[in-house]
Amino acid sequence: MKKRFLALLTVALLGSGAMSAQSGDCATMAALAYDDAKAKNYDAAYPALLKVREECPKYSLATYQYLERAIEAKLKSAKGEQKEELVEELIEVWEERLELYPNKTEKGKVYSDIALLMFDNKIGDKEEQYNAFDKAYTEDKDNFKSPKGLYAYFDLMVEMQDEGERSLQDVFDNYDKVFTKIEEEENEAAENLAPLLKKQEEGEDLTSKEEKQIKYAEINLSNYAKVKQAINAKLGARADCDNLIPLYKKDFDSKKTDVAWLKNANARLSAKDCTEDPLFFQVSEALHKLEPSAKSAYSLGQLAEAEGDRAKALDYYNEAAELETNKSDQAKIYYRIANNYKERGSFSQARSFYQKALNAKPSLGSAYLQIASMYAQSANNCGNDAFTKRAVYWLAADYASRAARVDPSISSNANQAASAYRGRAPQKSDVFQSSYNVGDAIQFNCWIGGSVRIPNQ
Repeated sequence: MKKRFLALLTVALLGSGAMSAQSGDCATMAALAYDDAKAKNYDAAYPALLKVREECPKYSLATYQYLERAIEAKLKSAKGEQKEELVEELIEVWEERLELYPNKTEKGKVYSDIALLMFDNKIGDKEEQYNAFDKAYTEDKDNFKSPKGLYAYFDLMVEMQDEGERSLQDVFDNYDKVFTKIEEEENEAAENLAPLLKKQEEGEDLTSKEEKQIKYAEINLSNYAKVKQAINAKLGARADCDNLIPLYKKDFDSKKTDVAWLKNANARLSAKDCTEDPLFFQVSEALHKLEPSAKSAYSLGQLAEAEGDRAKALDYYNEAAELETNKSDQAKIYYRIANNYKERGSFSQARSFYQKALNAKPSLGSAYLQIASMYAQSANNCGNDAFTKRAVYWLAADYASRAARVDPSISSNANQAASAYRGRAPQKSDVFQSSYNVGDAIQFNCWIGGSVRIPNQ
């Protein structure tokens, strides 16, 4: 009652100024409705908010924000016809908000929310639901961030292809769009997370805001990892070489001068390692002649590597990395180069390329895990005594832990590796018996360089 009295008193004071009678009525109605909505008394707020929306639609954005919450609260217990009416009403509220407050409304989020509401409540057929998601992606991709929405966008395409309404190529095209968008969101989350993890690992105090940022970023990374796994499972055998090769082979003669088609075929065959069939060489060679690019250079690198010519393969891979403009694809190339150097025992060069991969794609946890592995393999060569040699495992554990945090899809393996490395590092009793103390930095003079601080175990 006290809040309501204060709200009415505020309205009365405002109304005594230059406000018109009509605007004063709007302010009075809105104050009472907002007061109930803030208290989550949605039964009382709902009809009041509807009246504000009807009589004073341009009074405040808050009307639509509170009305959305009120309708969503009512939807939780609604059934049958009442639920259908509330769903339709919520869509109308979102659309009206977008129309009246376009500068304060994220178009992609609103459209994807509408599409999800249609998807969850089976409004319209698959075509209509798909088009609703496609509208969100086409008109405002940057704000189409919902993990569930992105999965539904792809899921509907696959179901329509199963029913003969879409082609296999349509499925691949949609997969590329959705997967690329997910990786963009993962990279953004990982970029925000990286400096905070470094600060945390160095023992600096985090603010409550920073702790929330870490939690939010890790939740997002986990959700996107689950969606990637789900859409890959949904794609399933559709992307196997047994399907891809016949799909592209039948059109090669008529498309061998079509750069766009060659790029698509090359990327798909390369991604699925369909490199042993002669078609892959034909496509790669034709593309490189018409338009030398990162994709064609990478494919020729794969061919050279398959033939055992590692030097030639690395030349092509480096060319591909320099030509590549897509950060995620560039990271994959650097990662492959790094793997080549690691397999040859050139750990310093390998780390350099793993780091380049991480610079391009901060969420590439497998690169951290590979660096951790190289550090662990070098323990016997990177210390002055048994204690400092084993200290390398602390550094390996830190990198493995970081891999788990930026890439939840490999968190299980990464955390197991981190635990194993910590088990090999000096234990609390070893530190006590040594000349070192917790917090001391141990320098490494081998290829690893840098240092690691003795943790408080």
